[in-house]
Amino acid sequence: MTEQTLTGSCLCGALRYSVVGDPVRFMHCHCSRCRKATGTGHASNLFVKDPVISWVGDSGLVKDYKVPEAERFTRTFCTQCGGPLPREIPDMKLLMIPAGTLDDEPNIRPQAYIFKDSKAAWSCQSNDLPCFAGYPE
Repeated sequence: MTEQTLTGSCLCGALRYSVVGDPVRFMHCHCSRCRKATGTGHASNLFVKDPVISWVGDSGLVKDYKVPEAERFTRTFCTQCGGPLPREIPDMKLLMIPAGTLDDEPNIRPQAYIFKDSKAAWSCQSNDLPCFAGYPE
């Protein structure tokens, strides 16, 4: 991969970010912690190597919640809207970006589903469901 600049924000837009780095991994994680943290069937996480992140807005709104018994699981979010935000993983020289917060298209596509054995039975199973551009009529 090659270095890329990516931008994004939280749900309310009070915090915007710009990241320069090398997107190296893009995973859909089905672990129970990711499901609980997102309220969805899986988390889509982009990992950027050697990141340089810049924040626009009140960085005092950034909060971390680390699951006490987890070695690495931390959820970073905006305290104003609760929206997820990128989280630095210093010991690995990575930044984990919740892909849904991105305003730009990364130069990498999802590579794998991980923790598939933890997948919820109701989570997306196949591509045979109807698709709509907006709300169904």
